[in-house]
Amino acid sequence: MIELDCYYSLSSPWAYLGGPQLQDIVRRHHVRLVLKPYDFQAVVPHTGGIPLKTRPEPRRTYHALELARWREYLGMPLNLEPKHYPKGPPADPNWNKCPGWMVIAAQLQGLDAQPLSHALLRALWAEERDTSDAAVRIAVADENGYDGAALQALEQGPETQARYRANSAEAVEKGVFGAPTFILEGERFWGQDRLAFLDRALDRIRAGRGG
Repeated sequence: MIELDCYYSLSSPWAYLGGPQLQDIVRRHHVRLVLKPYDFQAVVPHTGGIPLKTRPEPRRTYHALELARWREYLGMPLNLEPKHYPKGPPADPNWNKCPGWMVIAAQLQGLDAQPLSHALLRALWAEERDTSDAAVRIAVADENGYDGAALQALEQGPETQARYRANSAEAVEKGVFGAPTFILEGERFWGQDRLAFLDRALDRIRAGRGG
């Protein structure tokens, strides 16, 4: 089975917007999707990315403009300034790490974590829910057919934390500087707007393997 890695943060609006398209690609191409939440703030200084809060004002305003365009184009609900997305330094430095740890915990249990991941992103970007709050994460997981309390209990576990550190180290090694970044057989595809190119690459790979 073809494996597709997705490096991203559980605070990325682009990962949220790309969720349905990614799910469709995974289904049609029968690929094994491996979600790899990583420490965006720690990785991007090494790889050339620029966190939104540190970008000049023209780039921040253009970011909002692009979000609005994609929101309309895809027909997906999205708040341009969600209530629980910190505008300055967050009170909790792990605010966007904890949802990623829950996704990793789900995968470590052998579960399909993509629906959980998308639900957590949707909760932040469209439903005005605070995904840094453990109770909110548990509720979101429960609503989508997972055992939220069990997964939340594993977030700080050694295996989950080791996988998160490994994902972050891999992201540096593989030149990941944004979220989401998809890696297919060593080739990088940065951003949800590159999913069409990822789709075509999978067509080529499957054709080369005889379907």
